[in-house]
Amino acid sequence: MQMASSFHHFDELHVWIDRQNMLECTSAVMETADVMTFTFRPEKPAWFRYLPGQFVTLELPVTDDEPVMRTYTLSSTPSRPLSIAVTVKAQADSIGTRWMFDHLKPGMRLKAFGPLGDFSFVRHPGEKYLFISAGSGVTPMMSMTRWMADCIPETDVTFISCARRPDDILFRSELEVLARQMSGLNLGFVVEGHEARHGWHGLRGRIDGAKLPLLAPDFLERTVFCCGPEPFMRGVRELLTAAGFDMSRYHEESFQPAAAPAAEEIAVRAGVATDADAQVAKVVFTMSGKEIEAKPGQTILQAARANGVRIGAACEGGICGTCRVMKVAGEVEMNHNGGILDDEIDEGYILACCSRPLGDVQIEA
Repeated sequence: MQMASSFHHFDELHVWIDRQNMLECTSAVMETADVMTFTFRPEKPAWFRYLPGQFVTLELPVTDDEPVMRTYTLSSTPSRPLSIAVTVKAQADSIGTRWMFDHLKPGMRLKAFGPLGDFSFVRHPGEKYLFISAGSGVTPMMSMTRWMADCIPETDVTFISCARRPDDILFRSELEVLARQMSGLNLGFVVEGHEARHGWHGLRGRIDGAKLPLLAPDFLERTVFCCGPEPFMRGVRELLTAAGFDMSRYHEESFQPAAAPAAEEIAVRAGVATDADAQVAKVVFTMSGKEIEAKPGQTILQAARANGVRIGAACEGGICGTCRVMKVAGEVEMNHNGGILDDEIDEGYILACCSRPLGDVQIEA
């Protein structure tokens, strides 16, 4: 345990780097029956630098054979940089999150990757904002709102949170406190159903073309951030499109894989013929000592798995950065979704899940 004698001035601390420092769990708090918030600090004294709305990938020791990688959005704010927190929901069929609920306790250490991600008002600024979330999709919105409350409390933001029941509205009490502190923060809650004990007098049902103007009359003028289950986000997209919203100002948290280019396109970029034999690339995994042939269109990750080379991966969509490996030689076509930084690319790193060889390559794995 770190005691008061370990006090450091902020300017004495280094930035937390995922390749050098693990995370230590400091608290595990139940938010609802199936949602918990886990807070972490660096294993060694450091501070966290990230954008509000970004995520981390945790390596969870679910089994003795191989850890499970899971990506979670940070609910904490970088304006309080000595710790980070994730707020997670355990689905009925969840593996990693269920392990966290049952086993992750204060004092335990985990390996983590990140923070990364493009879902932040810092990357997509606007004059005023509309946050629309469902369930645990509220987490990036909380990160952004907490930062705004600390740093620019005059921000004009309408925050709409949708849930199944009033009991399932995450961070409701905190949001109501923040709304009293932020003159420009307007809250809207929508629940699908409720019981008499809830004493609910708000909107019921699902967000639609009638409810949205009630909660955000000027929604057409706002920059929208949306997060929740895919059917929920699809409904919001359709709703906004039908209303004539400028969708260039719509942003959503998505973990969908990057689209794979056709094998012929890869061959053209490599400057080789498009017959099947010419498209076969030799991939050398230097640490495992394996030399294999990647099939046309295969990613480095797919080639590795097919030949027993272990590379950790979580989202497999070029987003989370878990499968980051060093490219020692050769060229690849990398079609990522923000899961790797420019300076990492300059150093020679690639994301194995979305990198396809353009000829022979050597990978440190």
